[in-house]
Parts: sequence; C-alpha cells; structure tokens
Amino acid sequence: MAELRAPDECGVPDPAPFMHPIMNKNYGKWVFHSHPKPGVLYHRAASGDELWTVKCGTARQMDLYTIRLLCDIADKHSDGHLRFTARSNVEFGLTDASKIEPLIADLGKHGFPVGGTANSVSMIAHTQGWLHCDIPGTDASGVVKALMDELHEEFIKCEMPNRVKLSTSCCEINCGGQADIAIIVQHTKPPKINHDLVANVCERPSVVARCPVAAIRPALVNGKPSLEVDEKKCICCGACFPPCPPMQINDPEHSKIAIWVGGKNSNARSKPTFHKLVASGLPNNAPRWPEVGAVVKNILAVYKADAQPWERIADWIDRIGWPRFFEKTGLPFTKFHIDDWRGARNSLNASTHIRF
Repeated sequence: MAELRAPDECGVPDPAPFMHPIMNKNYGKWVFHSHPKPGVLYHRAASGDELWTVKCGTARQMDLYTIRLLCDIADKHSDGHLRFTARSNVEFGLTDASKIEPLIADLGKHGFPVGGTANSVSMIAHTQGWLHCDIPGTDASGVVKALMDELHEEFIKCEMPNRVKLSTSCCEINCGGQADIAIIVQHTKPPKINHDLVANVCERPSVVARCPVAAIRPALVNGKPSLEVDEKKCICCGACFPPCPPMQINDPEHSKIAIWVGGKNSNARSKPTFHKLVASGLPNNAPRWPEVGAVVKNILAVYKADAQPWERIADWIDRIGWPRFFEKTGLPFTKFHIDDWRGARNSLNASTHIRF
C-alpha cells in the first residue's frame, strides 16, 4: 500500500510559478500601464517588455467542459497563459497585440463577455450558495448569474462614474464582504429548535459561545439536554446554525433579501467605508430574483446619472446625503434603517480601527 502523502502546510502558495513569464520577469518593474478598451489592460516594463491582458466573464459555476474550452482558447491565442481571478473572471496574457481582437472574437463566439475593467460593473463576488455551502439562506451563485445577465451591458462597457463592485452573501455572517452594492440574505425570525436532535448533534458550549449577543443558553427540554433562545436578544444572524443544524433558521417565508450600499475597501480618493442598509424584506425568489434585480438596477441607474466622474457610490452618497439618496432612488425609508442597537458601541470598540 502506497504511503499517504503528508499535507503540505505551507500557507499561501508562491504565485510565481503560475504567472505569465513576462509578469515574472518584470515583477515590480512596470513603468506604464493603460486601459486601451473595455476588458483590455496594457502594461509596459522598464525592460521594454509589453503585456496585454484580456478579461472575460464567466457563469461563475463552471463544468469541466467549459474549463477545457477556456484552456483551448488560451492555447490558440495566448500560448496557453490564463488565470482565474477572485471574482471568477478569466484573464488571458498576451505579448502580441495582433492577437487581441481574434481572442475577443473567439470569446464572444462562445458566449464569454469581455469587460469588467476600469469604470464598469465588475463581476460579482459571492459566497458559495446552495452548491457548496452548508448554511446558505439563499443561493448566492444563482443571484450572481441572474443579476449579471441583467447587467451585461454595464460589464462590457465603461460608462459608470467609477468602478462598481458588487457582492452577494448567502448568509448574514456575510463572507461576501464590503461592496458598492451588497445583496445579503436576511433572516427575520429566531431559529426553530428541534430539541430531539440537539443532544446528539450539537456541542452545546460551542453553540452558546458562537452567539454574538449572548441570546442562547443551555436548557433541559423533555428531559433531554438542549438549548433555548432569548428572542428579545436574538438578532437573527444565523451564527448558531453552522455548529448546530437543529437550530433551523432558514425559512421559505421569513428569510428575505436585503440590499446594502456604499461599502468599499479602497483607500483611493476617500477612506474605506462600511456599507449601509437601504432595502430590506425583498423576496428570496429563486431562480431569477426579479425583485432584487429591479432594486439593484434602479440604484445603478440613479448613480450613473447623478454621480460626478470618479465618485464611488459611497462618495456620491456622502456628497448628496442620505435623504437625497432615498428621494432619488424612490426607496422607502423605514425604522429598520436606523441603527439603534444598544450593543453596537461595545462591538465597534472591540475593533483595532474604531474607538469612541
């Protein structure tokens, strides 16, 4: 019997073996870059070497045959060089500018849109949804596919005031991250507990410790060890469900979709910002989520028409103010938009970046 290979605990892998040779050769030595057209980037190094990058979008979840097709296109046009980005775009590296247009034509023939660069709507970053995640309240991957079908023109064109990054998250723990527009599932009822299963499935101290607002405590129900929820404290975040599936929080009626805007990680022109809630209670209406798509497209249309050049969504809202944002977008402002949770100060003071 062959000896099992020990796991290689090396941390983040070295990117150099996977880079285009021109990237490797000139790493940190680029002197000029430009954006010739949507989906195409150009870099020139101090050595005089040139590299063009062509970016295309995908359906995010890809089968083996699609990946093989992309590799065949790379073999034909870019000497086999391609890479996948964090947002599941595909970037082809070329050293011959004459191959750019044939590559774009070939990608278009097979249904891969070229774009997502500069001041466009980039591909949506998202969590795994129903296909891979064990705790989803919605299908983040499906929301991405449905929404990007609607935003195709904004992906292949550079007509936005600045880049627009979107994210979707299939749970309120939100590994979707900060974004100009974020689509996040919203549980509106505390979990329903199957007390017959808790003792056999859950490590109760871990579940109690997992709750961010101390709303869960051990209990004895029908003579069996179980858990109980203080519904006055519960914020319906769903953090208890991963370590204890009998605490079922997903609900076809009460799990909704919320939309947040104005988040960004960039330090360019303004500081990083947290996104803020602007729409809640939207139906979790698979497989196309039309209500979510309508709200996102409305926000983008107003932003595109009203923002000044180079303003990200957060910068635009800072300039016009939140009252004008709700007025221009026609979104209703309700009591749920007011952050009045009394424990927020303690939570924020736990951060190394925010103190008050």
